[in-house]
Order: sequence, then C-alpha cells, then structure tokens
Amino acid sequence: MVSIDNIDKNLFELINGHWHNEAFDTFLPLIRSPQLWIPLYLFLLIFVLMNMKAGKWWWVLFFGMLPVFTDFLSSDIIKEHFFRLRPCNDPALDDKIRFLLSYKPQSSSFTSSHATNHFAMAAFFYHTLKNYFNKWGLLFYCWAFSICYAQVYVGVHYPADIICGGIIGFFCGYAFAHFFNIKFQQV
Repeated sequence: MVSIDNIDKNLFELINGHWHNEAFDTFLPLIRSPQLWIPLYLFLLIFVLMNMKAGKWWWVLFFGMLPVFTDFLSSDIIKEHFFRLRPCNDPALDDKIRFLLSYKPQSSSFTSSHATNHFAMAAFFYHTLKNYFNKWGLLFYCWAFSICYAQVYVGVHYPADIICGGIIGFFCGYAFAHFFNIKFQQV
C-alpha cells in the first residue's frame, strides 16, 4: 500500500522536477512575491470603497483582519505544533530538487501560510463580491491556486502543505465572508 507521504513526495517531484519549463522558471518565483499580488489587493480595496454601499468600512476591517488571523493560525499555531521539514531543506532531496529562490525558509513546511492566506482572501473576495464580479469572481481562486502551485514549483512546500493550508484558508475566508454577508445582507 502506498502511503500518503510517498504520494506527496512523488507529486512534489513531478511538479518541481519534471513539469518545468523556462517560462515557469522565470514567472513562478515572481508570482509568490508580494510585489505582484499586493496591487490586486489594493485594487479590490479601492473597488469596494468606490462601489459597495452598505458596510464597506466593515469589509475593509474584515479584509485587514483576515490575513492577520490566518497567518497567526498557520504560522504561530499549526507550524509550531506540527513541524515538517521543507523540501528545500531535506537532505534526502538534495540531488532531486530544483530550488529557485535566493533564500531557504527555515520554518515548518506544514501548513503553507501562503496557501492559507491566499485561499482565505480568495474565499472572502468571492463570497462578498460575487454580486459585482459574477462568475468572474472564480478567478480569485485561480489566483490563489497559481500562488500555491508556485510554492511547490520553487521547492519550498510539498503539495500536502498547500492542500491543507488551502482548505484551512478557504474555511476561514468563507466564515469571515458568511458573517459579513449576514451582518450586511450582501448575499
């Protein structure tokens, strides 16, 4: 019987080692950088302030509190209690890994804070702004997925770290959005 850990490591080797190309090698390290995603989040903040009628300042407060909450949950609670060596720091993978960053994070690999934070934001954006974006709001999830995929591609996380972080983030973002929508009758 194949273990989950073996499946996780085999999938990591496919994404990080076999499914690579020159364009991804250039673009994916950049997509995980705040310089690329902060402008999107600033645009959404301005969009809400200009277009939302009821509760826009509460939306801004939730928007600011959500990543603080999810980062605390992922980085300070989960990572402190479930240490997992990152693939870029695993000596067993030295000859197999393609590491594409200039630094090696030393914190636990489980869960991915990028995944937790970005999937929380995607869920919050989608569920509070779907009246404005309709089906285009699903692109928030594509955005979060691309950042998460990049985390595995560059060699800092295993797929299970991303999946678990994404699930936790989704539920946190959905809960914040649900509470906001009930309070301000957005949906």
